[in-house]
Amino acid sequence: MGDVDRGEDIREFLISRRAKISPERAGVPSYGELRRVPGLRREEVAQLAGVSTDYYTRLERGSLRGVSDSVLEAVASALQLDEAERAHLMDLARTANTPARRTPGKPSQQRVRPGVLRLLDGMSGAAALVQNGRSDVLAANLLGRALYADVFNSEVSFGHDLPGRPPNQARYLFLDPRAGDLYPDWNAVAGTTVAMLRLEAGRNPHDRVLNELIGELTTRSGLFAALWAGHDVRIHTTGTKRFHHAVAGDLSLQFETLHLPGDEGQTLFTFTAEPGSGSASALAFLASWAAGPSTTKDAEDETAITAGSQAQPLQPDAGKTEQRHN
Repeated sequence: MGDVDRGEDIREFLISRRAKISPERAGVPSYGELRRVPGLRREEVAQLAGVSTDYYTRLERGSLRGVSDSVLEAVASALQLDEAERAHLMDLARTANTPARRTPGKPSQQRVRPGVLRLLDGMSGAAALVQNGRSDVLAANLLGRALYADVFNSEVSFGHDLPGRPPNQARYLFLDPRAGDLYPDWNAVAGTTVAMLRLEAGRNPHDRVLNELIGELTTRSGLFAALWAGHDVRIHTTGTKRFHHAVAGDLSLQFETLHLPGDEGQTLFTFTAEPGSGSASALAFLASWAAGPSTTKDAEDETAITAGSQAQPLQPDAGKTEQRHN
């Protein structure tokens, strides 16, 4: 990602955040005047941040080179940015102040440590998987693989002509039309996924594989392109996710995330059900099904991701899958 693209990202991000803040919310008197554009004016943001209008205009045109952290914090406060948005602004400034690399940046780490794989092994009551910032699934325990069987068995989740790469949640979500069946809250999942990729792109703008993924999804999915243009970012830590599973039926699962400090860019996701709930029964049934002989044979035939083993690509079904349309 070159300096031109980085400047455009800065410009669009600041403009999009300014448009979300009404004068009333910012405490700026509007005197009942009609406004041609939503949100605050540049001069109002500058006044709230304690900088000149010309200086803020330069920032909003994409020039963050040499800008101090104190000024960035003042702008973040004026725009009422949340934790994820502040982190993203700081990442944009950091990379703007870093000389452009002649070679692509190092991709996110792919290998999952044996100790982490053993940890996955021991989490028999929870579905668990390890992802990187690009939403590649690097490893999963047996229940995690069963929960996300549609992702692991989808041709498009591995990408076309990309041998050796792990399944990718974002590629499945936007390019496999069956994703809407797995996720009853598809729109919310899609928005969160794009926001997390946008945050990762701010942290690692020179990640060639990430940029290729974003380019592919932008080209092949109008829905992804529209969400990407919104410049929203989000930190995904805990919450509830609903599934409509082909084997277990409807599940509502609580998820927790844990960043692995010894493995930069890798995150452990766990999914559990409320004890005594219908989802708990469905998850227990799914675990029993996953341990059955038929699924064991399928796993062997497909070089499956199994507990205690590093993630390996499954062999996709023959034929092409059409792009999801909404």
